[in-house]
Amino acid sequence: MAAAQVIRSEWTKIRSVASTVWTLSLAVVVTIALGMLISALSRNQFDSMPVQDRLSFDPTYVSFAGMSLGQLAMIVFGVLVVSNEYSTGMIRVSLAAVPQRAAFLFGKIAVAGALALAVGMATSFAAFFLGQAMLGPHGARIGDPGVLRAVLGGGLYMTLIAMFSMGVAAMLRSPMLSLGILMPFFFLISNILGNVDATKKLGRFLPDQAGSRIMQVVPRADGTPYGPWGGLGIMVLWVIAALAGGYAVLKNRDA
Repeated sequence: MAAAQVIRSEWTKIRSVASTVWTLSLAVVVTIALGMLISALSRNQFDSMPVQDRLSFDPTYVSFAGMSLGQLAMIVFGVLVVSNEYSTGMIRVSLAAVPQRAAFLFGKIAVAGALALAVGMATSFAAFFLGQAMLGPHGARIGDPGVLRAVLGGGLYMTLIAMFSMGVAAMLRSPMLSLGILMPFFFLISNILGNVDATKKLGRFLPDQAGSRIMQVVPRADGTPYGPWGGLGIMVLWVIAALAGGYAVLKNRDA
């Protein structure tokens, strides 16, 4: 099957499954709504903040507060895109139609990744502008130094979270097992490793900890040995490793 046909086939699969559409919609709503809420609360509390907190206040990053929950929906989206075919048994039909397993997997990732990128960018820009509206006089402008980079980075971060989840799902081939590992990893293990003194140096190299640096405009004095783009680069390496692992499993195991 030609590459164009593979792309069309994967696009049809994604848009015809209601769960993938709902998870992307949830990512948009949760990210924007929570970002607006935290921004509004920050505006009300700004004058009572300690001087040090006001000096280090990052209005751009505050508007992305909803990313912590929005990424949950992107993880679910990435897992469902890949593992739904295994759970329904459609993987055998798909591989019969596209026997070149690299074309099958990377066609799926290309379509889902492009969709995640479009949704992620729209969400990031909307979260920024609405968050800054809530912050009022304490907000930032898109033309301020580092702000456009952070907003673009927010969209890239959401996309990479989805693609990392696709790679993990391709390795594990089970939606329940994939979600059972990814959810605790991002929402428990990563936070613990990133905030405990004994493991901070390790935690800062995890995909979400490193990738989220791209969304920060005001630098943190925490001794992190990389900048915003360096952090995103580390996250990209995690994604490449996950996708390579997913392809290796697909190539060497029966459907």
